[in-house]
Amino acid sequence: MPRILLIDDDPAISELVSINLEMAGYDVNQAEDGIKGQALAVQLQPDLIMLDLMLPKVDGFTVCQRLRRDDRTCDIPVLMLTALGQTQDKVEGFNAGADDYLTKPFEVEEMLARVRALLRRTDRIPQAAKHSEILNYGPLTLIPERFEAIWFDKTVKLTHLEFELLHCLLQRHGQTVSPSEILKEVWGYDPDDDIETIRVHIRHLRTKLEPDPRRPCYIKTVYGAGYCLELPNMEESNANIDDTAAV
Repeated sequence: MPRILLIDDDPAISELVSINLEMAGYDVNQAEDGIKGQALAVQLQPDLIMLDLMLPKVDGFTVCQRLRRDDRTCDIPVLMLTALGQTQDKVEGFNAGADDYLTKPFEVEEMLARVRALLRRTDRIPQAAKHSEILNYGPLTLIPERFEAIWFDKTVKLTHLEFELLHCLLQRHGQTVSPSEILKEVWGYDPDDDIETIRVHIRHLRTKLEPDPRRPCYIKTVYGAGYCLELPNMEESNANIDDTAAV
């Protein structure tokens, strides 16, 4: 039975969420503040953390950042569950390390769908990493078992989401991939309007891979259509490395 840690100081929301999760077959533990929530995350090692942002003692942004910095909790998926629904709040949540974001008030079925998608994705990651082949094109090689990319001559550590997003784009190298396709393949659902989720993680990838993230030359935005990964072939890659060495 998957174990979920719910960190929320609103008794009504906590009761609603926990009852519906338990009815859906999940084991639910609760914490009402950020300090207790972080401690329980380390102690219980849940399969998923549902985290409110407006918490007493330590806010949800800080809790999420601490969870991501701790080797014991860095890989636990985090679903932010909050009344803060502005785009900037979502961006800050994803920058803090959240995997997904659900704004209150919400439909129970949508919440359960997000939970199932996160658990399904993280549950299949170790199996995919164990059996998947290394994927390569030009200067980019993806290594599933370590969630790493060999990018030109350096190793880049990726989060699970970053790895899956880059894998999705690399499989369709040179093709435009729509937001709907990305959300369905990487996040496991297809909501009507969740483009900001993709934008934040594309931005993270560009920061790690692009020479100038503000002027991307590899991970390109195709306005009104989606994103396209365009990489040089191996001969062009070697020429680029030689040119860089010569300089």
